[in-house]
Amino acid sequence: MAPFLWCICMVLLAMVKVHEGFEADLVKGLPGQPEVGFKHYAGYVSVGPTSQKALFYWFFEAESEPEKKPLVLWLNGGPGCSSVGYGAAQELGPFLIRSSGPNLTHNAYSWNKVANLLFLEAPVGVGFSYTNRTDDLRELGDEQTAHDSYNFLLNWFNKYPQFKSHDFYITGESYAGHYVPQLADLIYERNKGSTKETYINFKGFMIGNAVLNDETDQLGMLEYAWSHAIISDELYSAVRKECDSFKEQEEGGKPSKSCSPAVKAFLSAYDDIDIYSIYTPVCLSSLSSRRSRRSSHLIRAPWLLSQHGFWHQQMRSKPAGYDPCTEEYAITYFNRPDVQRALHANGTHISYPYSLCSEVIHKWNDSPSSVLPILKKLMKAGLRIWVYSGDTDGRVPVTSTRYSINAMKLKPKERRDWGGWRAWYYKEQVAGWVVEYDEGLTLVTVRGAGHQVPVFTPKQSLSLVLHFLAGKPLPAGRSR
Repeated sequence: MAPFLWCICMVLLAMVKVHEGFEADLVKGLPGQPEVGFKHYAGYVSVGPTSQKALFYWFFEAESEPEKKPLVLWLNGGPGCSSVGYGAAQELGPFLIRSSGPNLTHNAYSWNKVANLLFLEAPVGVGFSYTNRTDDLRELGDEQTAHDSYNFLLNWFNKYPQFKSHDFYITGESYAGHYVPQLADLIYERNKGSTKETYINFKGFMIGNAVLNDETDQLGMLEYAWSHAIISDELYSAVRKECDSFKEQEEGGKPSKSCSPAVKAFLSAYDDIDIYSIYTPVCLSSLSSRRSRRSSHLIRAPWLLSQHGFWHQQMRSKPAGYDPCTEEYAITYFNRPDVQRALHANGTHISYPYSLCSEVIHKWNDSPSSVLPILKKLMKAGLRIWVYSGDTDGRVPVTSTRYSINAMKLKPKERRDWGGWRAWYYKEQVAGWVVEYDEGLTLVTVRGAGHQVPVFTPKQSLSLVLHFLAGKPLPAGRSR
């Protein structure tokens, strides 16, 4: 064969292999799925030197013109909670689990109306993501999660080269307030020395009800509970006085012996309501188990609210959505063998059942007390950064977010209103408030939304991501 023809054959063969690579992950016959006009794919991408470690993803092409739309990665937090079970299936994906029956509901406000949408279960041990090496589960933390997620992206783009040139954004909520900026920083640094094959066309990120800065997060959580009449004046004062985690850093020292009962009383105030959405009903069938799991956790580390154990336990027991029992439906659905076959999941027959937050991650090795320095760095680099907050969340409340943003001492852009703070609108109603800063960050509140903003205010959530991706200010007035 002539050299020229041989080269053409090799190129064509490579194209066929790439095509087979992602087409093999095409999802067909997903139980309960409504008819749609777009394709979606699910499967594994290796993130280690061998195939012993792989992360699970679910990818939805945009509803229309996917070749022209940006690519958005969504990450849930925990740490250790599933972006498939939460983000895709209960929040912003096109197929939502809204009952205990077999059918999925089409989400009229899915984010794949404006973007190609990628959900990732990270790190290993989360959802369907797995490792064949037990020690990997003992080595997890923020840093390892960022590196595995970065390697996933490189290999995913090799599998889907048609999306490599698209504008790429990262979004997420809760403990993804750590995941997203850390992954963004890693991409930014690696892009400096990248080749054409490894360059990621990264443009910015958006995080919601995000863990940002331990000191201000905890203070804001306490003040939110007091200002919303969930705790008494006396309990508020006791926690402020006795617990070092709520004191000024320069005071130093450890919390007093009186801190533990004060924080236990603080958390018990949420026993009969949903800390993640203080005005919506709780799932009564899981209420008693929520209490017992919370109590057992308090024995271990009752006072330091920012530690991994507290996040892990709270997220596991969290009811979500207007039907507060949606979490239970999701667990049932993703444990079905026919669902797993359709999603090309669990082919290695993991020894434990699927759970929304990992039951096999017991140690989290690193978690910096603040990601604000990363935000400052990436603002200076010119990345688009939006932080949003549903204002009925008691776990990472709007008070925490505002304290954290204020700690960076940013300068609001000039507006006619004091401090640049103004309302933004969805059609004819106020959807929340927003302030833009000279340094490049935008802070948004979402009126009436809990911890999972897309669940409680789906229309406003879609408008929010639409304006973020377009780099346009949120509407400043009513429109029909």
